[in-house]
Amino acid sequence: MATRQREISVSEFFTKNRHLLGFDNPQKALLTAIKEAVDNSLDACEEAGILPTLRINIRQLAEDRFRMAVEDNGPGIVKAQVPKIFGKLLYGSKFHTLKQARGQQGIGISAAGMYGLLTTGKSVVVISRTGPGKPAHYYEIQIDTRKNTPQIIIDSVREWDPPHGTRVEIELVGTYKKGRHSVDDYVRQTAIANPHCEIFYSFPGGDGVQHFPRATELLPPEPREIKPHPYGVELGALIKMLKETRARNLAGALQHDFSRVSSRVALEICQAAQLRPSANPHSIAVNEAERLYKAINSVKIMSPPTGCLSPIGEEQILSGMNKEIPASFFTAITRTPSVYRGNPFQVEVGMAYGGELPADDLVDLLRFANRVPLQYQQSACAITKAVLSIDWRGYGLSMAKGALPAGPMSLFVHIASVWVPFTSESKEAIAGYPEIMRELRLALQDCGRRLAVHIRARRREVEEEKKKSYIERYIPHIGIALREILGLSEKVETELVTTLREVLERSRTTK
Repeated sequence: MATRQREISVSEFFTKNRHLLGFDNPQKALLTAIKEAVDNSLDACEEAGILPTLRINIRQLAEDRFRMAVEDNGPGIVKAQVPKIFGKLLYGSKFHTLKQARGQQGIGISAAGMYGLLTTGKSVVVISRTGPGKPAHYYEIQIDTRKNTPQIIIDSVREWDPPHGTRVEIELVGTYKKGRHSVDDYVRQTAIANPHCEIFYSFPGGDGVQHFPRATELLPPEPREIKPHPYGVELGALIKMLKETRARNLAGALQHDFSRVSSRVALEICQAAQLRPSANPHSIAVNEAERLYKAINSVKIMSPPTGCLSPIGEEQILSGMNKEIPASFFTAITRTPSVYRGNPFQVEVGMAYGGELPADDLVDLLRFANRVPLQYQQSACAITKAVLSIDWRGYGLSMAKGALPAGPMSLFVHIASVWVPFTSESKEAIAGYPEIMRELRLALQDCGRRLAVHIRARRREVEEEKKKSYIERYIPHIGIALREILGLSEKVETELVTTLREVLERSRTTK
């Protein structure tokens, strides 16, 4: 038995458990591969301060085989990094940084390439250029799942027109369908949540290229990296940080390695833990670290800084929704930042009501995390649970028990965080931490009150218009009655009727 024991690489694990990454059926596999490539492109463009322009292409090669390509105008990728980014799982720059980003784990795009290799045997094709006058490097890459290392099949310099950017192509087994969980719907939602992005999208059976123009020329504010907040650090992580700190004393380690810990707060923590501020942090024993951990949670510490977040913003949410949703009433709210487990997060809600939206259907719930659409596992998501926990009948919508409200409305809900607490590696549902649920409910209720005001005003207008139509219908009869009662001439009667109509028309215009 001992001779059969061996180390399992992360690539091998996810090869057998690819459903954890969102590759559990052909339709979702095609969507997930495109989603991961788009996430990387948008992050790269925004970090480089470039307004993103994406070209998404899906070409059908056989009944169940597709070749997807995503091209961006970003800063490109340094030659030495290309094989690792696309051919090694858990390799990336975002896992260890506390700032908002679409990608978090360094799994997505390499997992998409691994899925393509498993199902078609084809390599990931990448071409990238870092600037005008620089060579465009062309790669064909496969992943060695036993070692979780990239295998370079082709490495060459090619002719490529764009001055900078990256293009990735993956051939895979998939299914292309239209509807609620389709790539089409994902692209539309991405355009709504990223109004600064321009997208050119071509798909099987499509007539030409579908264009989603950008609604704003303003880039989102660049989030700044922060250090961990003491309230969000668990005991084991605290012990590890003390062993690895560069500070020479305990008070210095607390100030240097954590956010919002001043010299005064560091001294308070040391006193509460009955530890010397000058103690060597590398020699802190486990029982002492436990006292330090309890002391941290007993001392009042400011909430973490929120410059690490980059919310969409009310104005941009309205721009994105106006561009893609045919409604007559729009409203949006961005809540002030809050904290869960020491991680800053921010909730945003937008509503579109009326217009051409279907009146008899359930509300169209659009869920987003760090500007990325969440299209699966809706019932398991904190956003859905928060929507279901509110009685929407008080805001003018009908609602059956256990179901989303019904009415001509699209509901946009976005959570921005330095670390979104997804329920699985496929990143489709958000965990229902009490702090997150509270912020979701408050934002939804705030927008709900605005909606109720609009619906009541609209109903009053309809009622007034109905009364005016009754008056307009009976104006001639009023003229006849006045002529008979007051003995008016026909000319005076006509003038009276004309005057009444003008007054009625002026009241409509004034309204």
